[in-house]
This record gives sequence, structure tokens and C-alpha cells, in this order.
Amino acid sequence: MHHADEEGRVEFRTETVLVQVPAVVTNKSGEHVRGLTRADFQVLENGKEQKIQTFEEIEPTRMPLTAPAPKSGEFSNLAATSQGPHLVTVVALDTINTPFVDQAYGRKQLVKYLAENLDPGQAISLVAITGRGLKVLHSLTSDPNALIQALKKVNGELPALQGTDVDVEAAAAASDSLAPVADFNSGASDPQAALANAESSLQDFIVHGDAAIARMQQDRAIEITMRAFINIAASLSGISGRKSLIWATGGFPFYIDSPAAVPGGYLSVLYERAMQNLNDAEIAVYPVDVRGLMNYSPTADITYSPRNVSGPAFARSLAARSWLQNSKIDTLRDFAEMTGGRALYNSNDLVGSFKRAADDSSSYYLLGYYLDTKNDKPGWRQLKVKVHTSHTEVRSRNGFFVTNATVNPETSKKIEIENALASPFDSTGMGLTIRWRGASPDGDKKKIAFGVTLPPDNMTIEQGEKTRFSVEFVALAIKNGVTADTVSQNIQGTPTPETLAKIKAGGLVYNNYLELPSGQYTVRFLMRDNLSGKIGSVSAPLTVD
Repeated sequence: MHHADEEGRVEFRTETVLVQVPAVVTNKSGEHVRGLTRADFQVLENGKEQKIQTFEEIEPTRMPLTAPAPKSGEFSNLAATSQGPHLVTVVALDTINTPFVDQAYGRKQLVKYLAENLDPGQAISLVAITGRGLKVLHSLTSDPNALIQALKKVNGELPALQGTDVDVEAAAAASDSLAPVADFNSGASDPQAALANAESSLQDFIVHGDAAIARMQQDRAIEITMRAFINIAASLSGISGRKSLIWATGGFPFYIDSPAAVPGGYLSVLYERAMQNLNDAEIAVYPVDVRGLMNYSPTADITYSPRNVSGPAFARSLAARSWLQNSKIDTLRDFAEMTGGRALYNSNDLVGSFKRAADDSSSYYLLGYYLDTKNDKPGWRQLKVKVHTSHTEVRSRNGFFVTNATVNPETSKKIEIENALASPFDSTGMGLTIRWRGASPDGDKKKIAFGVTLPPDNMTIEQGEKTRFSVEFVALAIKNGVTADTVSQNIQGTPTPETLAKIKAGGLVYNNYLELPSGQYTVRFLMRDNLSGKIGSVSAPLTVD
């Protein structure tokens, strides 16, 4: 098992890092407690009390979530940030980690929830985490009928481990500590015992061999799931306020022995960035186990071989299945608590689970303190929020990673640009407005001019000994799934006071062109603030005559 504290020392790129912690406070009946003050709270990092520098009580608006309408010929990702925090929920149907039969039950329960419980002021988006990545089923809306109709068009998908024996899955999940294969010669003096041990050892050999393949499938599921979370976070980062991400799943193929655990290899950077992006976008994850009540006995599994229903093989299978079920629940619970949500499991009342998850963001407090950047030790920083009011419970994220992957945007630049360009969502961390500026002949192609406007205060401008900014730009023209032309440039500099004043007043304007033959295109525009890691992207249709 890999852990974040085994990584290299952290190199902070800035001396000031504000840690923001949304906190939901309820009484013993589950009702939200309002009217608390800064003095009622205490924040501890790794057991040490922190000075609360910022404090706000937030009750999201019930007004419809509407983005500014772009002018004719413009395309924009500008979110409705000026209206304040909204009650926003994303429901992610996880088909890559959920048994096929349970997917249908989860959709049925979700339809029932939407039909009977949707808050009129709540904006909900439906997505699916599939073997091919993230798929948008319906964008943010408060119309339950539109969401239900979108759900009815959804078909199930075979998950990554479909057909994999449960014992093999358990062995793959515990692959860092696989037990050695039993001795084939054990019990040789007793022919019946020897035969039983031989069969048991052969079964172990098969299980451990298949576990290597299953582990590769699990790694793929981890990667797809984390990339989906990064894209969801990017799509909501321009909308202020705490959001709920309801993760309708059958588990997560990553065993967490502590919050500091990371998958290892390139997956560690992906995992750490996903956690950081969820926290930056104020997204709390609520895993809902759509499998409902579970019976993990081998005798309850119709695929289990009848000849192994007794003896050592049965005992080991029972122990492995019990461990696998408990580890899945523990992982979902840990993952939820790391983001400030809670896991909902071992219940066939999925409607109630969806409702509890969606209602959590209806009222909360936002606390902030400054991170001690002199502490460059990597790892997991434990957070604890206490409320000095009797008969209350507080729910907040229980920590955050401090690693080079989370504090230095340069480490994940390639991953996040690739993700945003391939995402079905527009990223809203930076507001962009695109304008086509005409076409001119260029041999057998045409030069298609465009302008990109980045509004004021949408990018980081460091002001110290040298004032500087750094923005990565990419434009990708796609026709029938094939890239026809690409424009990319790093826009950086040390602006003069006059230029800086113009940027602060009117934003940053970038002009360039694409060279394309006649045809129908979709052009994906992207800007990334290299100093903060924030990303904005917009898709625009283009017809070249």
C-alpha cells in the first residue's frame, strides 16, 4: 500500500494558501442549525488549533440557475456566479464499478426520488461514469420530468469486473499482501486430505493468477473514475457554494487503509488532483451503495462452484468475501468523509439515501484559515471542526493532501488539459467568451480568425518583485472525431503598469486563427491559469464554406 507521506518534500509556489472548510451543522434530529457565530467553531489541523480567518453562514438561493446569455455569434462558459451560492447536486450513475443488475435497481429508485422529492429550487445534473469515460445524461435543471425522461433512455453497461469471480476480485483488491499459494504436498499421508488440499491449492493458484488481470481492470476503473471526478469538479468550479455529488455505485476498487493511502504510480497524481479539485470546487461526495443489503456468503452466490461449499476453500472464500465487502464500505465511507460527505449503504431505501445526500447542502458554514507553508512535509493533513454548542453534530471534510501534486499546478498540467479537452462538460474555473472574426482564403484552406476574451479577475497576477501571469491556450478543431487543426500557445509576461491596468479593466483578449478546409467542425477552446491550475473551456460549432 502506497501513502502520500512517502513522497518528496513539498515545494510551495506561493506563501499564502487559504484552506476553506464548508461545515454542515445539524441537531440530533438531523435538522440544520443556523445562527452560529465564528466563536462557536474551532478548527484543528493535525490536532493543532488554527485561527479562523474567514467565516460565513451560507443558505443557497432557490432561484433558478441561469448563465448570462451570450450575444449573437458568441459562445461562453460563464456561470451564474453573481447570483451567489446555489443548491446544486450532481448524480453520477457509476456503471464501471456497479454490477449490471444493481444498475437497473439504482435507476428505478432514482426515478422515484426525482418524481416525489425534488426541491423546486434545486438544480440537478445527471451523468454516467462508463467504460468510455464520463457521459452527460442531462445538464443542470430543476425540471424533474426532464431528468426522468433522460433516465428512462439510459441502458446498463457491463462493469469493469463483470464476470470476475468474487474471490479473484478480493485477491486483486488485496494484491499488495497476497497470501502464498498453499503447499500441494500438504496432507500427503491421507489420500482424501491430499486430494482436498490439492484441489484447494489449485483453486488458489487460479485465483492468484486471475487476480493479476483483475488488478489491471481495477486500475483502469480507478483511472476512469478519478478522471470523471476531475471533470465534474471542473464543470462546477465556476459556480459558488457547496455542492453534493451523489455517487450511485457498487463500490470502488481501491482499498484505503488510511486517508493517506494513494493508488501508486501515475494513479497517485490523478487521485490526489481529483481530491484537491473536488475540495477546491466545494464538492462533497455522497457514495450511495445501490447494491442495497448484502449477503456475502458463497452459498448466496449462484456462480460459486458446488464442490467448494465446504472445507478450507469455503472458509477462505467466506473470509475473502467478508473482507472485500467490509473494505468496499470502509473505502466509500473514507472517501466520503475526506470530501465532507457521507456514505449511505446497507439499505434498500435508496430514495431516502438520495434525499439525505441532496438536502445536506441546504445550509452550511464556510470557515477559512491560512496554511503553514513552512511545513513542507508531504502527506495527509487531518482536519477536525468542533462546534461549542450542545446536542449538535458537524460534518466537514476530515483532511486534505499536501503534496506536490496538490500545491504545484505544474505537476498535473498535462493531465488536466487532456481531461478538459476530452470532457463532455465545459470547464468553468475561468470564464471564456469566444467570437468568430471572419474567414480569409489560404490556398485550399481558409484562415478562420477568432478572439477569446478572459474577463477581469479571472486569472492570477502575481505581484512581487516581478508582476507576472502565465496562461496556457489551446484550440482544437475536430471533424468526425478527427483533429483537423490545433493552435496552442503559452501566454505569459511581466506587464507594465499600463498594460496591467487595461487587463484589470477589460480582461485579457487573445486573437489567433485556425487553418481549415471546407466542412463542419466542433472547436474546443481552453485556457488554463498555470499559476493557480484553474481551467476554462468552451465548445463552439463552426461551418467553413
